[in-house]
Amino acid sequence: MQKFICETCGVQYENSVVPPNSCRICSEERQYVYHTGQKWTTLEHMVNTEPYKNFFKKEEEGLFSVKTKPDFAIGQSAYIVQESGFHLMWDCITYVDANSIEAIKKMDGVDAIALSHPHYYGSQVEWADALDAKIYIHEDDRKWVTRPSEKMVFWSGESLVLHAGLVLHRLGGHFKGGAVLEWQNGFDRKGVLLPGDIVRVMPGRDWASFMYSYPNFIPLPPGIVERMAKKLSTIEFKRVYDAFQRIIPDQADERIQQSAMRYIDAINGKLFET
Repeated sequence: MQKFICETCGVQYENSVVPPNSCRICSEERQYVYHTGQKWTTLEHMVNTEPYKNFFKKEEEGLFSVKTKPDFAIGQSAYIVQESGFHLMWDCITYVDANSIEAIKKMDGVDAIALSHPHYYGSQVEWADALDAKIYIHEDDRKWVTRPSEKMVFWSGESLVLHAGLVLHRLGGHFKGGAVLEWQNGFDRKGVLLPGDIVRVMPGRDWASFMYSYPNFIPLPPGIVERMAKKLSTIEFKRVYDAFQRIIPDQADERIQQSAMRYIDAINGKLFET
């Protein structure tokens, strides 16, 4: 019995004798299966035979990113937010090894793990078991869980206070249960938003975008983006860190609202003629 991992999205499945017939997450329109076919690996194989290593980077006081190199699957980063004695891992990566767990324990561990959406579930149960942490997933995304665990907490509604200064908000869009993390005391108490890629920072780092599928270039309806922007306008933040360590360093709240308006105008045919 092995816990197989999809090489495209990096999400780990529960024990089975043979790999699943297909990846539940990649076999729908937000993801894809490579033209060469579905491929699987295991964490044991990655640890024992592949050149992977996790790197920790201090982004600012109380915030660390965790990134696997070389890139695996989607290539996202996880984050560790330290707030008033409570430590949260935001989103997950696939690669877990003894060195990574030891490094986190030296940082006084992690109390909880929270996920933005299914593409970043990674090896979430491996992380939770090793760090003795609960996993918070929005109820609307329960059906995408590929490896169940008693550590999982399925929250509902529009917001959840995990700890004073750390709030999850359901934003929807990319996934119905798509969540973002509000870190109220980040950036010298000006506020930080960690959206995974529910909101994606663009390469120039002064604009953001919103998509149903990023790899397949499927846009969201303008009404959905308008709803997301309205929700974001109620959250106080000035800096954004997305899933790929792209940062809008300041005035991020204004930049995201402007980005939403630009997106809506583009979809409605008001931005340009071509």
